[in-house]
Amino acid sequence: MKKLSLTIVLLLTMVLVAACGNNNNNNSAAGGNTAEPTAAASDNAAPAEQNSLEAVKASGKLRIGTEGTYAPFTFHDADGKLTGFDVEIAEEVTKRLGVKAEFIETQWDGIFAGMDAKRFDTIFNEVSITDERKEKYDFSDPYIVSKAVLIVSEDNQDIKSFADLKGKKAGQSLTSNLGKIATDNGAEIVSTEGFNQAIDLLTSGRIDATVNDGLSFLDLKKQKPDIKIKQVDEIAEGSHSAAVFLKGNDELVQAVNEALAAMQADGTYLKISEKYFGADVSK
Repeated sequence: MKKLSLTIVLLLTMVLVAACGNNNNNNSAAGGNTAEPTAAASDNAAPAEQNSLEAVKASGKLRIGTEGTYAPFTFHDADGKLTGFDVEIAEEVTKRLGVKAEFIETQWDGIFAGMDAKRFDTIFNEVSITDERKEKYDFSDPYIVSKAVLIVSEDNQDIKSFADLKGKKAGQSLTSNLGKIATDNGAEIVSTEGFNQAIDLLTSGRIDATVNDGLSFLDLKKQKPDIKIKQVDEIAEGSHSAAVFLKGNDELVQAVNEALAAMQADGTYLKISEKYFGADVSK
């Protein structure tokens, strides 16, 4: 009887051991599946960082830094709407990128700081391309050229070129490169605070001439076609202006360049240019 009981106990023990072994094998198999969640996690990993153009398109807008107080490039019209040559160029570029334009108005003194802080994706504000700026920023292809011009009264027959400034009174800002052109040509400098004051002195006969910004002259003639002044000479080499970007945004710069080229090709650029200046100011 004891032997029979012992036999039964042994049989039960063997059954229990076999069952435990099967459970352990099943647990091991389950443990082997831990690679699957890892693989799934890899599938859901964060995508690679978007380039600048992709980021703009994903946001649906291009953030544009501009002054809003610099006519005729960027200013508010009589109804308070932001407008101007640079504004319309930027709006057309943005439309061709397939996104909306978001203008962020900033004083000139803080506009590059805003760019550095990534408040804007770009700046459209007649920013001249200089070697110093190119060290820190990238530029689009130039979309506007400003040349120094010699302006005199409409009835002036003595001054026909920069060389004729010798001994004549020229209204100039003392610290500008334009003033240096007048000085280098022998002019007697009459200090002015800017373009408007120089024109006032010229039309009132208190100066003989002014060397000034050709774009400002075109804008004035557009606004006041009857004003009694004329351009008699210009410096062949002009100052080129373009949109500004932080370095490393190559895709966005390329897309803007393609939009600007398309605007030139289909006549859109010329239409905007003539609206504000009565001329093609891209060359």
